[in-house]
Amino acid sequence: MPTTTGRHVSLRNDSSTLTLSDDELRDGLVTLRDCLRWAASEFHLAGLFHGHGTDSPWDEAVALTLGALHLPWNVDPAVLDARLLPMERSRIVALVRERVTTRRPLPYLLGEAFFAGFPFDVDERVLIPRSPIAELVEHGFAAWFPEEPPARVLDLCTGSGCIGIAAALHLPTCEVDLGDISEEALAVARQNISRHDLGERVRAVHSDLFAALPGRYDLIVSNPPYVDARDLATMPAEFRHEPALALGAGADGLDIVRRILREARDHLTDRGVLIVEVGNSDRHLEAAFPEVPFLWLEFERGGQGVFALTADELDAHAASFA
Repeated sequence: MPTTTGRHVSLRNDSSTLTLSDDELRDGLVTLRDCLRWAASEFHLAGLFHGHGTDSPWDEAVALTLGALHLPWNVDPAVLDARLLPMERSRIVALVRERVTTRRPLPYLLGEAFFAGFPFDVDERVLIPRSPIAELVEHGFAAWFPEEPPARVLDLCTGSGCIGIAAALHLPTCEVDLGDISEEALAVARQNISRHDLGERVRAVHSDLFAALPGRYDLIVSNPPYVDARDLATMPAEFRHEPALALGAGADGLDIVRRILREARDHLTDRGVLIVEVGNSDRHLEAAFPEVPFLWLEFERGGQGVFALTADELDAHAASFA
């Protein structure tokens, strides 16, 4: 860092440029590289929470600028020095300002999120896809179905439908039901079924857990509400934009999970598997059912609190879940 005799000179600017008008900001930015650098600086100064698809101010700036310009993640780096049209710069400025001032998560601003390698429509009616279950989907759940893929799959508490739809895309022979109690969420899930042209193999069903889902499944996957009351009260502002119905689940976060454990076996085939994400409520689950051999899964890209139980294990511990 440059210095002068006996004196330290700081080049850091701690003042946000968002005090300027949109026109002034637009006119001061020329290239994509300019916009990236500026957005990353503003996100750093704002102290945003990054947990909806990005994990740093720079990653968020990349996602915002590329998303605003409809450019892919693997765009040629030479594009960084391309001059942007005024309307393109205006869109980026508007998105950065809204991200900082409202704390709306970026996928809601762009209307799109990626899960297991595929794009999905998202808005405030559904949670933003971020489950580590994506890794299991990408591997076709091969740990449990090494020879023959599951014929029928249920994505319970489906939200946007990302888990079930991605499973159908990775497993082209399976049929998938998407179940949710929220009609608003199912409207988004249906958009995504249409987006990926899966209407012949995937259906969205309005159901209070298993109530309207007859038949049995080889695989039931669920990312249900599981946030306990304490965590819900202290979550960053970004989470306030997500539907509360899809987050909170009682004092210990297990109100819905207990019902799933109690009812799932009646909807699984004899070779079936139940996979459920409980996040930070994993400690509550182990305390509530110390005798149950939950298989806690590990993920290469990080993530915790996802367990698996086979139909046989659910049978063996049915009394615990009653």
